[in-house]
Formats: sequence, structure tokens, C-alpha cells
Amino acid sequence: MYELNINGASHRVDAPADMPLLWVLRDLLGLTGTKYGCGIAQCGACTVLIDGVAQRSCVLPVSAVGDGAITTIEGLDGKVGRAVQSAWEALSVPQCGFCQSGQILAATSLLTNNPTPSDAQIAEGMSGNICRCCTYVRIGKAVRKAADDLTQGAVR
Repeated sequence: MYELNINGASHRVDAPADMPLLWVLRDLLGLTGTKYGCGIAQCGACTVLIDGVAQRSCVLPVSAVGDGAITTIEGLDGKVGRAVQSAWEALSVPQCGFCQSGQILAATSLLTNNPTPSDAQIAEGMSGNICRCCTYVRIGKAVRKAADDLTQGAVR
């Protein structure tokens, strides 16, 4: 039995120690915003935040989470999260949308840890997330817009 802090709420789950967090979220808790993509931590579709750091939930055993605060796309909030989501919407980033929860959480982690990234740092920070529709240019522009909006105080 594990006690997990997910999106600010406590959840008790009965899962095997080696069960990936992805399946705990999707199958046991019904939080389906986190996607299964590759199963080997290479595509980023399964990205969640643990204590604000982007993590691949498809290879992270539930037993390794400990008391970390897990944030999924369903629970993303706060100034940085709102800035990223607003920029995504303003620039019409999603095409098919499959990778977007992972992309948004990766961008939120990047901007939380580096609020004024260079374009090269944005490219590097987002490089682990694959977009099947190749909307990388819009993704980069949205991260830049979110960073600029945060710097200019345009986000509450």
C-alpha cells in the first residue's frame, strides 16, 4: 500500500512495488491525462512533475516516488503552469494533442528552474519530448512566450 500526494490530494493505492507510476495514475486512479507513448522513457508522453521536476512515469516504480508531490496535467496550476498553458493556447500549439500533457509539464519544469532561458536552453530543455506531428517550432515559441509573459508580469 502506498500513500501518494497527487495534485495536492492524498491517494492510497494498493500496487506492486515495481508497478510504474504511469499505470498507477491511469489504471488505478483514472488520471488519464498522462499518456503512454514508448514505455522506455524516450518520448516524454508520460511526463509528470515530482516536486517540480519533470520525470518519466512509465519507468518510475511507484515504490521510488516516496513522499514526493506528484503533479499531473490534471492538477497543473500556479503562475508558471498557467503561463505555459496560456501560451500553448495563444499559439495554437497542439495538433493531434497526444504529446501535449508531457510537453506542457516539461515546459513548466524548465521555466520553474530557469525562468529566463535562452532559445538554446529551451531547445535543450524540451529535447526529450517527442511530438508525432512535429510542432516543435510552435512548442519553442510557446515556451518563449510563457517565459516572456512571466518576466513581464503578464501572468497572475
